[in-house]
Amino acid sequence: MINLVLTLVFSIVMLVFMAFPAMKIVEWIERKIDVPKRWHNVLLIGMVILLSLLVGIFLKFA
Repeated sequence: MINLVLTLVFSIVMLVFMAFPAMKIVEWIERKIDVPKRWHNVLLIGMVILLSLLVGIFLKFA
């Protein structure tokens, strides 16, 4: 349980810092694949959350 809490705490802090890399990744995806405009924000928020969780997991277990 404590591992989950620490991972989420690290991830919440990283939400702000992962916005710019997520924007660049979404721009790259949109250049490669035709993504509808209505999915842009959903893809961006999902990418921010995914990157934050990955960094939080890395910080917890590294």
